[in-house]
Amino acid sequence: MRTRRIFLNRLDPAHEPEDAVVVIDVLRSFTTAAYAFAAGASTIYPVETIAGAFRLQRRLPDAVTTGAVGGGDPIPGFDFGNSPSALQGASLAGRPLIQTTAAGVRGLTRFRHARALFAGSLVLGRATALALLDFQPDEVCFVITGEWVDRDGDEDLACADYLDALLHGEDPDPERYAARVRDSDFGRRFQAGNNPNLPPGDLALCAQPDRFDFALLASRSDGRLQLNRSRAGQESPLPDDSRVAMGPLRNGLRLQES
Repeated sequence: MRTRRIFLNRLDPAHEPEDAVVVIDVLRSFTTAAYAFAAGASTIYPVETIAGAFRLQRRLPDAVTTGAVGGGDPIPGFDFGNSPSALQGASLAGRPLIQTTAAGVRGLTRFRHARALFAGSLVLGRATALALLDFQPDEVCFVITGEWVDRDGDEDLACADYLDALLHGEDPDPERYAARVRDSDFGRRFQAGNNPNLPPGDLALCAQPDRFDFALLASRSDGRLQLNRSRAGQESPLPDDSRVAMGPLRNGLRLQES
């Protein structure tokens, strides 16, 4: 299995990944998404634009909205910001959720034609590796979304490195990667505690390796991108309603209890 990394903000269109793609957004899109499912969300609809999110909400009046603009400020009129701590105590009780963010969601829509598309974060680390091994791709491409002109994106690179080690049969210490999340450029902004939209509690939740036992698999239904929980060994919808044969797990990976 080959692995490689590409950066969302400096893509090379000549080398478009087509097999398995993991769009990584640790701080905070896909950590928030994981906590939304833990709070009871039925499905997450990633929508790239704010206007598109409000249009979809009019079609799905039971849906709740979560998201932020670049830098982390909440979107006016949305039910929640892009904050896992805000969702941790919420009860979504089977309701769909519409998510709009400047990095993670944009990455998912950019690579929506991949054969298998996952939303990755550290809290989903081992579960995502297991789901990838089930898929048996020839190549896994990690899309780093957190690198900006003023941010190193090392929180996402750390997650990619963790997944890469797991996929190649290693048993790394997850705390090494959690420390990199906390020490990344963006992580230090949460630690500073001077921006109410970047609370330290969010950083603590984002830097919990393997918190959940499910991966987030993207698929398309009625032309609309959606995220659903997927566990290794389950047959799950892939883009364009295709299927792949699920093979045996390899490398002896085991999930921590959540």
